[in-house]
Amino acid sequence: MATRKNPTDDPLAPVTLAVGQEDLLLDRAVQQVVAAARAADADTDVRDLTADQLQPGTLAELTSPSLFAERKVVIVRNAQDLSADTVKDVKAYLAAPVEEITLVLVHPGGAKGKGLLDAARKEGAREVACPKTTKPAERLTFVRSEFRALGRSATPEACEALVDSIGSDLRELASAVSQLTADVEGTIDVEIVGRYYTGRAEASSFTVADRAVEGRAAEALEALRWSLSTGVAPVMITSALAQGVRAIGKLSSARGGRPADLARELGMPPWKIDRVRQQMRGWTPDGVSVALRAVAEADAGVKGGGDDPEYALEKAVVTIARAARSGRAPR
Repeated sequence: MATRKNPTDDPLAPVTLAVGQEDLLLDRAVQQVVAAARAADADTDVRDLTADQLQPGTLAELTSPSLFAERKVVIVRNAQDLSADTVKDVKAYLAAPVEEITLVLVHPGGAKGKGLLDAARKEGAREVACPKTTKPAERLTFVRSEFRALGRSATPEACEALVDSIGSDLRELASAVSQLTADVEGTIDVEIVGRYYTGRAEASSFTVADRAVEGRAAEALEALRWSLSTGVAPVMITSALAQGVRAIGKLSSARGGRPADLARELGMPPWKIDRVRQQMRGWTPDGVSVALRAVAEADAGVKGGGDDPEYALEKAVVTIARAARSGRAPR
């Protein structure tokens, strides 16, 4: 068989490096290669191996010429853990990859096994970056890209609500996007996300807080009653109210600037800066003080200082919503 000396930028390149620590992205990088190979040849032979399964000489056996010239994908997981002798085999193969065979090396990055990465890059291997998403803004970008990939549109507020409700697990975020696009027609908005995910404590409590600091008392009370009826702990709601009001106070007292600069100064992600800016219209310094006192009273009420936690929360929500409108011009 002839060998391919010039890797292309497509999934059927002779060698693909999937580098990073985000499991979902690593799996997708591997799946993309396998799917492309099977699209080219439905009978593609896929060998998925861990580092300990690839012993010295194994790669030579897997990539030896076949009488039937079959297409093959060889996946090596945890490539950083390959033995020194096996690394020599892999480096030798990188210099002369075999036609119809695609080698996929899955590596977390970092110092361990870096020599193998450097060798593959030197030979022009195709590389797919799979970095761990550690920031809310990165997860927000991921959610938006998931909707785009499925050919659907979602409002910025819906994407933010989904990140707030699901958290940091990309698999769960991807699953949520898939479910919403399968079940809902048209543009996906924040109300739709709320119907699906406000059963989660984080989602429902922050929905209450968002509506309250926006001055939407009726909607905040409706979200509050729904949250309590589904078993959300009152302390979760007071915590969310406190965070919402404090964010308004922080941003209103900060100097103007770009979202990225303010994010560093206030310890918020840039996308949240934009959202709080929209929410803070109508707020005054006195309003923030009144709202913080209301949250403190509600917190005491739900922690045993009062006879009716639900009433304490309702009172706080109404007070915060009024404070949010205290600086707006009368109509």
